[in-house]
Amino acid sequence: MDIHLIERFAQESTRQYVCRLLRTNILNLKLSPGSAVSEKDIADILQVSRTPVREAFIKLAQDGMLEIIPQKGSYVSLIDPEQVEEVRFCRESLEKEIIRLACTAFPKQDLFKIRSSLTLQALCIHEKNYVSFFELDEEMHGAIFAGCKKPRLWAMMQQMNTHYNRVRMLNLVFGYDWALLLQQHQEIYEAICEQDVKKGLQVINVHLNKVTIDLKQLQNQFGDFFKNQPLYTSGLV
Repeated sequence: MDIHLIERFAQESTRQYVCRLLRTNILNLKLSPGSAVSEKDIADILQVSRTPVREAFIKLAQDGMLEIIPQKGSYVSLIDPEQVEEVRFCRESLEKEIIRLACTAFPKQDLFKIRSSLTLQALCIHEKNYVSFFELDEEMHGAIFAGCKKPRLWAMMQQMNTHYNRVRMLNLVFGYDWALLLQQHQEIYEAICEQDVKKGLQVINVHLNKVTIDLKQLQNQFGDFFKNQPLYTSGLV
């Protein structure tokens, strides 16, 4: 099993580490939707006992990231288009109001964070580093929520984002429209700087609805990765 290992935090239990490791690999598509995941293989790779690995599998299944089928095995959950649309609706509803607030008043220190993020995003495009680009994208949106004193709303949405974020990541891996995303991010930044509510709302609407177009294209191209398609593949991206 080919997984990307990550550094373990000092105060992290084995169960917490395995959860975070698998969550990262599922989101980054190192473990592709529908692929088999073995408790024994994970335990062997990490050289830990199977008990915390089993506990991590149960937690990830509860979070909708794994599907455990008795007498058959454990699999990375297929992407659920209905959950993708539900999260898109939630994000659009919340982020429109956040952008409205940001374009009215926004702290300079948080504006600097966004500008710095844009510079790093451009570097990621040059280096073709889709994982770091995705992380910077998330950090930028989170910084806008934080600047509007709504960080808990961003944290709440993060708990719902598994299927939505995998569509975004899949598009970054195979879509090659990073420059368009960066342009939209720059326009969001400009709207906040200019305190242009109308422009901010127009840009965020196009930006967040992009996932709907991407979803249809990706379902056509990678049908086996999505729910209600022929079940369970093997292998990794």
